[in-house]
Amino acid sequence: MQLRKYLKDRLFVIIFGTGIFFVLFMLLVAFKVPASLKAAFTLIFWFFLIVAIGFEYVRRYRFFDELKKNIDGLDQKYLVLETLERPDFYEGQIMTDMLYEIDKSMAERVKEYSMNIEDFKEYIEMWIHEVKIPVSSLLLMCHNHQDALDKKYISQIKRLDRYIDQVLYYVRAEHAEKDYRIKKTDLKKLVHKVVMSNKDDLLESDITPKIGEVNRTVITDAKWLEFILNQLINNAVKYKREDTESEIIIWAEEENGCISLHVRDNGIGIPSADINRIFDKSFTGENGRKHAKSTGMGLYIAKNLCRQLGHGIDAQSVLNEYTDIRILFGVDGEGSTSG
Repeated sequence: MQLRKYLKDRLFVIIFGTGIFFVLFMLLVAFKVPASLKAAFTLIFWFFLIVAIGFEYVRRYRFFDELKKNIDGLDQKYLVLETLERPDFYEGQIMTDMLYEIDKSMAERVKEYSMNIEDFKEYIEMWIHEVKIPVSSLLLMCHNHQDALDKKYISQIKRLDRYIDQVLYYVRAEHAEKDYRIKKTDLKKLVHKVVMSNKDDLLESDITPKIGEVNRTVITDAKWLEFILNQLINNAVKYKREDTESEIIIWAEEENGCISLHVRDNGIGIPSADINRIFDKSFTGENGRKHAKSTGMGLYIAKNLCRQLGHGIDAQSVLNEYTDIRILFGVDGEGSTSG
């Protein structure tokens, strides 16, 4: 709170006080009051006027200075009223009362909005589960009649099923803990299951899966980890190179007290300018624009789920050589090191 602006705001009071002083001083002159009394009157009048203005300034300065400091120190600035004492001057009390009403109204509105969002998420989850039933039936029928159907129809239905799964996991990602089943998980069984579920896409794309040493046990949720691995394999299929024998290598090892699971492909790689942004929401990058239609959501959801599970995830890549996605788990049930 600046003194100059405060005095400017109180300019009417100062002018009015000066006018009263001038009138009273003229009366003292008219009644031929001794000079000593006129001097005393002048000192006393201006002393009390300055003290009164200064006292009001100090009270307001303390309140608004504390208000500004508290606002600057808060991430959620609407909670600032909880950090302030009720001021002892009337205008400040009026302002805090109005801010309280505004804050209360905003909180009620946010609560209503949050409830609507939760209702919408619940509806989307229910809708997805309903849609997956006929899609799963279509996939089963396609599998039973592969010879009679064009492969492109089967491919599109599988693609639809993957996108439905992606929406489901995205909706659940913010509150994934409600669906957790954290327990010891055999990586070997899980990796083989994921590879088998993607075998048709791998065969169709002429990509050879190679499973290295994965005989490890980690603490995780098998269903969420399976989804993450499916996203990584789907990306490897989508961004394969056409000028070489394509392969995906999956292996696990212990690094710095953590178990790391690697999914490495020899595809087109990721440009160095994009590598630090591939886990950002809706980021498609140069590869997504040039080589495939991409939503930019798969790796974002994978990163979010890893964060919820307490795992780390990172990527290394060399353009036109390889991409290596690494998932980091804790050892013996301890938390992981973030990637």
